[in-house]
Amino acid sequence: MAEHPAYPVGLRLTGRRVVVLGGGQVAQRRLPALIAAGADVVLVSPEATPSVEAMADAGEIAWQRRPYEDGDLAEAWYALIATSDHDANTRASAEAERHRVWCVRSDDADAATAWTPATGHSEGVTVAVLTTSARGRDPRHTAAIRDAVVEGLRDGTLVAPHHRTRTAGVALVGGGPGDPDLITVRGRRLLAEADVVIADRLGPRDLLAELPPHVEVIDAAKIPYGRYMAQEAINNALVEHAKQGKAVVRLKGGDPYVFGRGMEELKALAEAGIPCTVVPGISSSISVPGAAGIPVTHRGVAHEFTVVSGHVAPDDERSLVDWASLARLTGTLVVLMGVDKIGKIAETLVAHGRSPDTPVALVQEGTTAAQRRVDATLATVAETVRAEEVKPPAVIVIGEVVRVGPATPPPA
Repeated sequence: MAEHPAYPVGLRLTGRRVVVLGGGQVAQRRLPALIAAGADVVLVSPEATPSVEAMADAGEIAWQRRPYEDGDLAEAWYALIATSDHDANTRASAEAERHRVWCVRSDDADAATAWTPATGHSEGVTVAVLTTSARGRDPRHTAAIRDAVVEGLRDGTLVAPHHRTRTAGVALVGGGPGDPDLITVRGRRLLAEADVVIADRLGPRDLLAELPPHVEVIDAAKIPYGRYMAQEAINNALVEHAKQGKAVVRLKGGDPYVFGRGMEELKALAEAGIPCTVVPGISSSISVPGAAGIPVTHRGVAHEFTVVSGHVAPDDERSLVDWASLARLTGTLVVLMGVDKIGKIAETLVAHGRSPDTPVALVQEGTTAAQRRVDATLATVAETVRAEEVKPPAVIVIGEVVRVGPATPPPA
């Protein structure tokens, strides 16, 4: 008899009884998707892994702590058979056949009535790859195909055009500290779908080169009206392009809400009635020190870290920072945008009690090919910055954690 391929289908399991036999590693991998599908999951197993037990404790599944018994599948819509008892699996599979319940078997796929595809997800799309016949089944190859498709959708290298009208709007995307690989999956996908990208100087510039020719790229640093009007001009540009029905991405360095003026832009868009999505980014305050071999916290050394903007000097009346209190802390102090003010910052910290010997590290162009690290102390940092010609952007780390790592961090 000719072999027929499996028929692919998506099961809508919301509120429907699904029985899982066995609480081992197979169940641990499969249960999250069943829970996410809204299934009424009943686990039948005398034992379970700690992760599966946690799902039961949280009320996500109902756990009957016993071996399989005939009749367990009578009211089920779908069954996953994954016990370590081959005889029990065979009896359960026969029961599923009698009750016309589609079932998957982890120990013998050919004896099952259904197969689980290799699945992945990307913003509203589920990719499911299924071997079409038993002959030549290769789960690793199937998973590799799944991974390639999902990764292409996520990073924008595989783009499917939208044929329905898209809702115009703006995405405030945190691009991370500079390395293009450190943008989030969602951020990269939104970039691939954008009509207009308004980019910061500190955003991951390499990603802009990957955009299709039709995408309009606007350098936010060159928007007119002068330094103090620049933010208002950026807000206006976001609103104007979105009102033209375009998908706009505001690409920022780091995270939109960590000294990124993201809330100012969101408020301007809200006042104009423009929908806005905020995509968090990896902040340079923790990622850049990490890339240079410096943990911002370390057991027995620092139990807290504080991130502060150094763009306003401590003696400037506009400063909102309580430098005296920061000097009394024993943890790590991370200063952003403070290269040209580091001398005054160090002087103020020492004046309020921080030891002049406190180690300081300056990491310039962190996570990029131009990254370099310069070490000093609070007593020497001002002169070191001048002598070593440290330039922005640089993240400054102050505290004993600077000395925790190896002298030469391992290569990335």
